[in-house]
Amino acid sequence: MADIYRGRMQNPKFKNAAGARAPVKVKAKPRRKALQRSKYSKDEVREIFRRFSVQRPEPKGELAHVNPFTLVVAVALSAQATDVGVNKATKELFRVADTPEKMLALGEAKVGDYIRTIGLWRNKAKNVIALSHKLVDEFGGEVPRSREELVTLPGVGRKTANVVMSMAFGIPTMAVDTHIFRIANRIGLAPGKTPDEVEENLMRTIPDDYLFHAHHWLILHGRYTCKARKPECEICVIADICKSKEKTCDIPAPLVELPAQVIG
Repeated sequence: MADIYRGRMQNPKFKNAAGARAPVKVKAKPRRKALQRSKYSKDEVREIFRRFSVQRPEPKGELAHVNPFTLVVAVALSAQATDVGVNKATKELFRVADTPEKMLALGEAKVGDYIRTIGLWRNKAKNVIALSHKLVDEFGGEVPRSREELVTLPGVGRKTANVVMSMAFGIPTMAVDTHIFRIANRIGLAPGKTPDEVEENLMRTIPDDYLFHAHHWLILHGRYTCKARKPECEICVIADICKSKEKTCDIPAPLVELPAQVIG
């Protein structure tokens, strides 16, 4: 009987001895962590990307591929490897296997032979075969367009999915690799402690009309100008706007269009 009474008192539908309803404890939702603010005004951000757009009107990713499938494979192989190294390994691979069906026919051992020069090649060969299987079995041999479906493929994470969505299907995304993570924090454009934080911060900071190419502009800026060991500020077109503590020059480089990229 006591147990029944205790249960009645804990139920908010029942009143206590004083006739008042028993208080209901509601668990507070965890507060969403606020993103760090950009060091730049909207006008400064727009000017940064305007200059990048003049310098490289049509920036491209530097992984060689011939279709969405080979792009997925190339990006998955690029983890802990350089684009140049991946391109050398996949040049012959994609000549004989440019579809999931052909990749499966090739087999894991032969795929491994082609990509042996890439770091972690054994595990990557296994993933290439596994993702090829999944594409054939669940997607009719076609690369899916949504992030939710892409990340279900073996060896494909959020960054890879974002790259594929952007480069293969023209969907504006922000794939945060080591270059973009470094640039966003170093110059204070979109600070964040994790790639996801930086991605969210960049997506809300970059003007919509520059968003489609922003991923490649930032990667190329980090790869060839704002380098990891030491930024080359003397060749930087945003040196006067940049707010990085590591900046060594306040005079921007001449704003001219760079030669066309050579891929592969």
